[in-house]
Amino acid sequence: MKKPKSKLTEFSCRAPEAQAVFLAGTFNEWSPDATPLKRQIDGHWRTTLPLPHGHHEFKFIVDGQWCCEPGSKDEAQDRSGYSQNPFGTMNRVLELS
Repeated sequence: MKKPKSKLTEFSCRAPEAQAVFLAGTFNEWSPDATPLKRQIDGHWRTTLPLPHGHHEFKFIVDGQWCCEPGSKDEAQDRSGYSQNPFGTMNRVLELS
């Protein structure tokens, strides 16, 4: 069986006042502390991950709070869509082809 090809994908969250930002999603079993982002001087936090092609859902965790609903001031990742989750909030959706 061939290993799925992956694509380097950048994630970015604007949170200039935050002390810590993490990324949780289908690609890391929704672990709230597995994928830290690095603070940039412009107030954004960023990380780049190799992700397999396909459907991915994710959220940012800013200072321990799952966040960044559509339309919020913290919204980032313009290219992503959204999907309702079982908790009554929205997940960001990324389709990699």
